[in-house]
Amino acid sequence: MSIPNLITLGRILLVPIVVWAITTGGMRIAFDGFLAKHFHMRSELGALLDPLADKALIVSIYIALGIAGALPIALVILVVSRDIMIVSAFMLSWLVGKPMAVRPLPVSKANTVAQIVLATLVLAQRGFGFDFELLSRLLMALVAVLTLLSIAFYLAEWVRHMNSFGAGH
Repeated sequence: MSIPNLITLGRILLVPIVVWAITTGGMRIAFDGFLAKHFHMRSELGALLDPLADKALIVSIYIALGIAGALPIALVILVVSRDIMIVSAFMLSWLVGKPMAVRPLPVSKANTVAQIVLATLVLAQRGFGFDFELLSRLLMALVAVLTLLSIAFYLAEWVRHMNSFGAGH
C-alpha cells in the first residue's frame, strides 16, 4: 500500500464528512476538502481506486448540495443516474463475459471538469458569500448537456462493444 493509495482511500473515507459539512451548512469545510491536491504517482490499485474516489466524492457532494437546496434535484438525479448507468453497463458486460476496458471518453472528461467547477462555485458561493449566480446557472446547463451527451456516447460505445462479440469475437 503506497502513500498515494492511502491518500485515495483517505479521500473515500472523507466522503461522509464532506456530505455532513454540506448538509449542516459547513460549506467552508467542504470547499477546503474539495480542493485538496492529488499526488500523481501511478500504481494498479491507484488506477482503480482514484476514479472511484473522485466519483464517490463528486456524487456525494452533488447529493449533499441537492439536499441543501444549492443544486436543483433534477440535475443531481441526472448526474447520479449517469454514473449508476455507466457502472451498471460495465458490470453487466463483465458478468456476461464481455468486459470493457475502463477508459473515460473525452466528453466524460469535460463533464467531470464542468461538474467539479460547478460544485466549487456553488460551495464558494454558499460558504463564502461570493456571487456566482449567473455563472452557476450557465454551468448547471453545461453540466446537464454534457451529462446527457456522455450518457449517449457511453451507451453507443457499450452497444458497439456488446455487438462486436457476436461477430466473431
